[in-house]
Amino acid sequence: MSRAIVFHQPGGAEVLRLEEVAEVQAGPGQVRVRVRAAGVQPYDVAIRSGWTPPGAGPLPRIPGNEFAGVIDQVGPGVTGWAVGDEVLGFGRLGAYAELLVSPADQIARKPEGMSWEVAGGFTAGNQTAHIALEVLAPRPGEVLLVHGAAGSVGTSAVQLARAAGAMVIGTAREANHEYVRSLGAVPVAYGDGLVDRIRRLAPEGVDMVIDGAGGEAFDLSLGLVKNRSRMLTLVEHDRAASAGVRTTPPARSAARLAELAERYIRGELAWHIRAAYPLERAADAQRDVERGHGRGKVVLLVG
Repeated sequence: MSRAIVFHQPGGAEVLRLEEVAEVQAGPGQVRVRVRAAGVQPYDVAIRSGWTPPGAGPLPRIPGNEFAGVIDQVGPGVTGWAVGDEVLGFGRLGAYAELLVSPADQIARKPEGMSWEVAGGFTAGNQTAHIALEVLAPRPGEVLLVHGAAGSVGTSAVQLARAAGAMVIGTAREANHEYVRSLGAVPVAYGDGLVDRIRRLAPEGVDMVIDGAGGEAFDLSLGLVKNRSRMLTLVEHDRAASAGVRTTPPARSAARLAELAERYIRGELAWHIRAAYPLERAADAQRDVERGHGRGKVVLLVG
């Protein structure tokens, strides 16, 4: 037996329970990972609240779709990986656990200089930002507006867009402005007058938008972006198509993850962990994420 965070019915954070579960076994094309850390994100909250991702299977479920740990079992047909290899990876579910099984093509090697905290919460925000910018294709001198610039996707998107030569305007609470500025963006505060504040920085409108907030931010961005096909929302999936706005395609890969991890090690990509909770406090970690407006990433420390 091993331990995992399980929920048997959707609901609030209180439905998350630390339980003993049967040990999973690596099958063909898979490795088993003894998890050291796992990221906590809005995706996990949505699943716990009742959203069912494709291929999720029946309840009960173990949340978590990003992790880092040590391979302790290699399934038939797997080459290039061995017991003892340190990895970080991604999936749909199962990361809030001491043990998980992952397809061998959904993991990358954890760089030696990357901490477990960073590795466990590195995958989702960085891959999402990288994919979004691949879709939007920023060019030097263009202006990108990032809503939720202090969050995990925003943290990465600001840095990656600046590296591509774009100017970045980032919306954030005033308490996070210095952090957003340190990433390379010009921070602007939420609230009344937001459009005017953005237009003072970009009088002719913005070339691209990454919407990590939804609601009012989504609505006002429709009038700010020059071409709606260069606006991408992480939140308003049901409204995107009718508004001519893009969403993030399913393009995560081990190669993309490895590239981003290497950029972190080279000092090209900073990654901020704002809080690390032990596995048994998964409910508190999700409440932290649900409050919103936090800077950087929340993670669970497992092993």
